[in-house]
Amino acid sequence: MKVTNYRLNTEIENIKEDNLDWFKSYIREVLESDKPYHSKADYIGLSIKELQNKIDYLGEDIKELQEYKKKLTFAKELVLESIASVLSEYGIDRLDGTLVSSITITPSKTKVKDTLKILDEQELINRGYLKVVLDEEAVKEAMKSLEDMNEIDELVEVGTVTEIIPAKIKVNSKRLSLNNQTSELLDAA
Repeated sequence: MKVTNYRLNTEIENIKEDNLDWFKSYIREVLESDKPYHSKADYIGLSIKELQNKIDYLGEDIKELQEYKKKLTFAKELVLESIASVLSEYGIDRLDGTLVSSITITPSKTKVKDTLKILDEQELINRGYLKVVLDEEAVKEAMKSLEDMNEIDELVEVGTVTEIIPAKIKVNSKRLSLNNQTSELLDAA
C-alpha cells in the first residue's frame, strides 16, 4: 500500500459535505494551473484511483480480519473446552491466580433446539397451513390496464418518488500498468 499522500489524495479522503465548495475551488485551481492537460487528468484520475485502491485494500483486510477473528473464536472455544476437560480429570473445579482472580469450570449444559423438516408441503397447504400475502407486483400490473385500474383504484394510492443522482466522474484505466508511473505522474502535478 502506498504511504505517500499527495494533496488531492488528502483532500479527497477528508472531504465532507460542508467543505465541498473549498474542494471544488481546489479542483478549479488544478484545472487552471499551467501544468500540461494530460498531467491534470492524471493527477485527478490517479488520486481517485488511489482512493479506490485503498477502499479495495481495506475491504480485503476486513475480510481477512473477519476470517482470522472466526478462526481465533473457534480456537478459543476449543481451548476453553480442552482446559476444562483436563482440569476435570484432576478433579479441579477452580484455580486461583494472582493476576487473574480465578479459573473456574462451568458445568456442561444440554441445549435443546426444536427443528422442523417439511416432508409434504403441498398436503400441509391443502390442510390450511399457509399464509396469504398480497401480490404487489400483480397490483402494479393491474394499475397499468384501464379496466383493472377502475376496479382497484379506490384501494390503492399511486405516488412517485424522484431521486436526483448527482453527476460523477469515472476514471478509466489504460491497459498499461500504472503502478510504476503513479508516483512520477503525481510528482509532476
